[in-house]
Amino acid sequence: MNIADTPGHEPSHRVMEQAAEWYALMRAGDASAAERLQWQQWFDRAPEHRQAWNYVERIGRRFAPLQSSPDRDAAVSAFRQAAGVAPRRRRQLLLGLAGSLGVGCLGWTAWRQTPLPALASTWGADHRAGVGETRRIALPDGSEVWLKALSAFNADYSDRLRRLQLVAGELLIGTAPDPRRAFVVDTAQGRLQALGTRFTVRQEAGRVLIAVHEGAVRVDTAASGATGIVPAGRQARFTADALDTDAPADLGREAWTRGVLVADDTSLAEVVDELRRYHFGHLGIAPELERLRVFGSYPINDAERALEMLASVLPIRMRRTLPWWISIEPRA
Repeated sequence: MNIADTPGHEPSHRVMEQAAEWYALMRAGDASAAERLQWQQWFDRAPEHRQAWNYVERIGRRFAPLQSSPDRDAAVSAFRQAAGVAPRRRRQLLLGLAGSLGVGCLGWTAWRQTPLPALASTWGADHRAGVGETRRIALPDGSEVWLKALSAFNADYSDRLRRLQLVAGELLIGTAPDPRRAFVVDTAQGRLQALGTRFTVRQEAGRVLIAVHEGAVRVDTAASGATGIVPAGRQARFTADALDTDAPADLGREAWTRGVLVADDTSLAEVVDELRRYHFGHLGIAPELERLRVFGSYPINDAERALEMLASVLPIRMRRTLPWWISIEPRA
């Protein structure tokens, strides 16, 4: 989870960890007067400190049941168990835990909204997937769409056109034939037209990734009018102004629909970004580890298990400051 909803420069990883440590101490309820004074001095020392503290506090309020439970160990255990199971079962576990803590659906909603910036972008969409969810949607014409966690799209079918609008995240689309109506996907950067196709479309920062698994896809950029066709087995990225030269399609591009994260010389930072979609709470990484190269297949629906596997093959360790706060640090 990033701090995109907080104005100003994002606090450093070190400051974020300091904020989490201070929060854990203050929430424990046994901080001494000297420690409370030290926290206040830290808080007042820099705007970055206050920004980090506000971020931790904001998440903390959404996980308050774990802190206030009379049986905190059982609550934490239930939370960790819920973070590693299928979405429907996870929802049952968390609803049961929330009910036992007296917070009901309000507690569930608060936990679900922990990755605020990403979730906010999907509100109001016709179809969306939340944290840790992979959804399959059957469209009226027989086409199918798989939504990755924290993804959303709108659907607009008419007599002349089958149109999807990518709102956020990543979709895998399998189109059904309909000679009377074209199938298109609109993004902020341009339009994709399916030509008898199974393809992936992913919204990235200022650009779109298109990977074609079957058939072909026509790309028309929004601003420049640049156009091109991406055939099966190829992928390309485009902005509103330009279509990049295509490349071989990533063989693991579809794997997330089966609950697998495939890394092939992928940076650890990119892997962590993917796991954040499936993790309730904060998942941070020390800057010096971001460029570590990762290979292998990992269970994307079980972020904590994936982290354990990464720690077994990389010089990293997991540091849990709070039940919902995990940081990836260099191994001592």
